Amino acid sequence: MTDNLAERLRAAIEARRAALIALTQDLIRIPTLNPPGEDYLAICEYLRDRLRRSGFDCRLMRARGTPGDSDRYPRWNILARREGRGPGQCVHFNSHVDVVEVGQGWTTDPFGGALIDGRIYGRGACDMKGGLAASIIAVEAFLEVCPDYDGAIEISGTADEESGGYGGVAWLAERGFFSPDRVQHVIIPEPLQKDRVCLGHRGVWWAEIETLGRIAHGSMPFLGVCAVRHMGAVLHEIETRLIPALSNKTTAMPVVPEMARQSTININSIHGGLEEIPPGSTAFPSACVPHIARMVIDRRFIAEETAEGVRAEIEEILERLKRTRPDFDYRLRELWSVAPSWTEETAPVPRALAAAIEEALGTRATWVASPGTYDQKHIDRIGRLKNCVAYGPGILELAHQPDEWVGVDDMTDSATVMALALHRLLTGAV
Repeated sequence: MTDNLAERLRAAIEARRAALIALTQDLIRIPTLNPPGEDYLAICEYLRDRLRRSGFDCRLMRARGTPGDSDRYPRWNILARREGRGPGQCVHFNSHVDVVEVGQGWTTDPFGGALIDGRIYGRGACDMKGGLAASIIAVEAFLEVCPDYDGAIEISGTADEESGGYGGVAWLAERGFFSPDRVQHVIIPEPLQKDRVCLGHRGVWWAEIETLGRIAHGSMPFLGVCAVRHMGAVLHEIETRLIPALSNKTTAMPVVPEMARQSTININSIHGGLEEIPPGSTAFPSACVPHIARMVIDRRFIAEETAEGVRAEIEEILERLKRTRPDFDYRLRELWSVAPSWTEETAPVPRALAAAIEEALGTRATWVASPGTYDQKHIDRIGRLKNCVAYGPGILELAHQPDEWVGVDDMTDSATVMALALHRLLTGAV
């Protein structure tokens, strides 16, 4: 690739700096909270109007019947495609549009999109509306500089990645939209930092554990069986046995950050007894021994493990308690599971991005893997497309945090890398 082309692409992106800021702010200001799945249609319509101006044919598709989909919270997705002057391969930029709950500790408006000292703040700024905006600007700059390309370019905004992606990329993949005969290259602008190419991710196994007791009057707890105390015993086993064992399981995959190169478990939620009374309520709960307690666990496992082995570890804990603890009983239900995913660094997309990083940023790309799953899992296993990686602006550790932000310079640099990689992939210069 000539220096002249690289310079022209960078100049076209820098000329769109104000547009990039405004686009990112607009996306943040659409509060696409998941759960429950708010404003998916609004953000898809916004993207449709934007992409049509650049000559994209846009389809809005509702993933009816997928988890969480309802008439109140429909799972909408947008798929935009622009054909070139002649036949060729297709490069697809996929971004999820949903964001997680706001949480506590913000010093800025989480849906304000404030620009402060070169950073744009808001829920989803880093994960991953900044990446979505950067990919759109990269494509718009490419179309200005290289209008006579062959092949096709696609941009998608998809639902529910934060809750598994089943109403988004999985649904599209099941319908052939990520089949290798239709799409050959996929870049997902997740926040892995502008000089790193993410080749895959760890595995995940979510499950619900219920401990079972017997209800009785709270003044006579000896007549009942407390399910919460049973759950306390489960937590004790996890703390004293499982977590120390997991810390000794490490992977050869280049997972970032460093601590994520071991197996981990997160207690996602826990509840026992009667339904909780809202904070501040003047009502009192009734006096009962809790007969059931529920816990959801989020177990992240490395490539050297299997989902079957992960489940067996939990079952062993529960069965040991059933043998040794009086009146202990339980139910275990798997919620969902995904195996680790990996794209070889010799595949066209990582090669194109690595070359573009060196050309645009003057540094060699670093190969990494993500601690959490993202929609590569569905493109890989359902779409059967291995040529897919994550690359985008943003600092991974800011994801889901208060005062989440994305740097404007990082977005312009990443957009330049994406535009250069796009040119390489469409011309076969990889």
